[in-house]
Amino acid sequence: MDTLCIIMHKLLQCFRQIAANSYAYMATVNVQELQTLLSAKEARIRELETQLRQRDEEICDLRSHLDKFQSVFPFHIHNNNHLTSVATDNSIARPKKQRAQGISAEPQSLVSIQELSQQKFNTFPKNDRSRELIKAAILDNDFMKNLEMTQIREIVDCMYPVEYAAGSLIIKEGDVGSIVYVMEEGRVEVSRESKYLSTLAPGKVFGELAILYNCKRTATIKAASDCKLWAIERQCFQTIMMRTGLIRQAEYTDFLKSVPIFKNLPEETLIKISDVLEETFYNEGDYIIRQGARGDTFFIISKGKVKVTIKQPNTEEEKFIRQLRKGDFFGEKALQGDDLRTANIVADDPEGVTCLVIDRETFNQLISSLDEIRTRYKDELVERKKINEEFKDVRLSDLRVLATLGVGGFGRVELVQIAMDPSRSFALKQMKKSQIVETRQQQHIMSEKEIMGEADSDFIVKLFKTFKDRKYLYMLMESCLGGELWTILRDKGHFDDSTTRFYTACVVEAFDYLHSRNIIYRDLKPENLLLDVNGYVKLVDFGFAKKLQHGRKTWTFCGTPEYVAPEVILNRGHDISADYWSLGVLMYELLTGTPPFTGADPMKTYNIILKGIDAIEFPRNITRNATVLIKKLCRDNPAERLGYQKGGISEIQKHKWFDGFNWEGLRNRTLIPPILPKVRNVTDTGNFDEYPPDADGPPPDDVSGWDADF
Repeated sequence: MDTLCIIMHKLLQCFRQIAANSYAYMATVNVQELQTLLSAKEARIRELETQLRQRDEEICDLRSHLDKFQSVFPFHIHNNNHLTSVATDNSIARPKKQRAQGISAEPQSLVSIQELSQQKFNTFPKNDRSRELIKAAILDNDFMKNLEMTQIREIVDCMYPVEYAAGSLIIKEGDVGSIVYVMEEGRVEVSRESKYLSTLAPGKVFGELAILYNCKRTATIKAASDCKLWAIERQCFQTIMMRTGLIRQAEYTDFLKSVPIFKNLPEETLIKISDVLEETFYNEGDYIIRQGARGDTFFIISKGKVKVTIKQPNTEEEKFIRQLRKGDFFGEKALQGDDLRTANIVADDPEGVTCLVIDRETFNQLISSLDEIRTRYKDELVERKKINEEFKDVRLSDLRVLATLGVGGFGRVELVQIAMDPSRSFALKQMKKSQIVETRQQQHIMSEKEIMGEADSDFIVKLFKTFKDRKYLYMLMESCLGGELWTILRDKGHFDDSTTRFYTACVVEAFDYLHSRNIIYRDLKPENLLLDVNGYVKLVDFGFAKKLQHGRKTWTFCGTPEYVAPEVILNRGHDISADYWSLGVLMYELLTGTPPFTGADPMKTYNIILKGIDAIEFPRNITRNATVLIKKLCRDNPAERLGYQKGGISEIQKHKWFDGFNWEGLRNRTLIPPILPKVRNVTDTGNFDEYPPDADGPPPDDVSGWDADF
């Protein structure tokens, strides 16, 4: 029996071993099968990814060809597949790669704060219901809701009543407009190209693009019933915006001058600090600062009063020290690094307390010796005069037109040669005087001549001489036969990181030159960047450029819709920091082929801009460092933009995205550009699109004499 048990036990062990070996074998077979299957699937995925990449490249290539045709033949395709010519005014969204058109309001006249503060507008009586309706309509509007409450209150005061009978036209598509409306009673119908779009009910704002600049209406608005509206003119609106901004800046700057740690700072720095001060409201009894707490914030009282108390040792009791009122400040030690609060500050006003607040990090970013940056360039005017001297005897009749290089808002740019000098060529920009007067751009044109005539930078197109006759103004400039950067971008779709870095660096050098002289450019875009024969980029078209008074702002709305900074749209006044915003937009467009902020019409574009760069999705092909730099350039608050702070433009040059970039090689022009244009000779226009002759014929004469100094 024992023997049988032993045999049975051994047999059982044998069976177990066989079973285990079988399972192990089967498991091995299953793993091998799974591995084979997995390898096959991975190979298939790689194959599909390759096909997808090839198709993406084909689509990009086809889109590039389509863009090329669209830019020369301005057509778009409607849903019914009929080709229709695109209207040339800025109201129509341009196809992805149609040349962007610059927009400029008439220049704002420079008036003092005293004049502005004394300027009186007609105000029109309104009952509480009307006032609330207008205010609610403004706050419901994507653009106007960004205004400050003080501005909204003034706008409400100044709106005047208008009435339209059923069936009458309020706004006609294509007409030039200057009035914005709020509807109180009735209904209106909106149409475009005779097609019904929508019906607007009371409590809506319409026509708001007209308060930004002189532009054609983008739609027709007709009274569907008897309507009662409130209206305001562009000039009144812009004066309100300018006045509130300037008065606030003056008040803040005066406050800062009364603070010991600020009193020796230059006016320019005080203005920058005043721009970043944030208003904060406290209810009566609120602790603004608590003794013993750590903090890095400085406060100036702009409204109301506070009490200063100190907690007594070994007790909860607080001893009253003194009261502070409007214009007084506290917490200044926190800006110098001492962050332990030594007293309580408590709001002590039944109507609450408003303080202007700045933190240590923001303060430190703005404090610098700005004069070092200002005087880095030696005066090159002597050198520039030598260049201009060479052309002093050239007459307009000596120039022979060879081909058209481009067509702009005021005329054309022609490739020309000077008679008896076949060794070189020039670009001749000709502008219709009557059109300049009609659009009130005389001041901008004179400014363009002055700035370009003095500029002496390898990254800015040189102006050699100007001419004029009864119909045109002419500017003789160096020709850049490598073509527009815009054309190359259109044909390639987008640029890689290193190509974008080179072109951005060229613009940074041009901005360094201009900004050190307090000149704002205001029209950065690929269309205004030309390649010379060596492939280096130069800035051209200075129609919107302006020399600013030291530390001051300018208020004219100008630029290209996709590139304008928020402060330009909101009429808050702008300076060179607006150029840093546009630099971020340019980087994004070069890397993707499309600007980050684009809408179906200018107003939609402006509303997207006002939502900010953080609302924009960045494609995966934009590297992390490029994304960080773009977002630092496109900060909503102008004073927070990289390039505008204490390190100046060198902060952009030192950014991680530029790590390893040869700035010295760029300045010495020893760096090999990423794209080398093919230019066979001095008259080769192969890098430019072809343009038909001007169909409009010669413009009328203008002999009014405004251009005497041109």
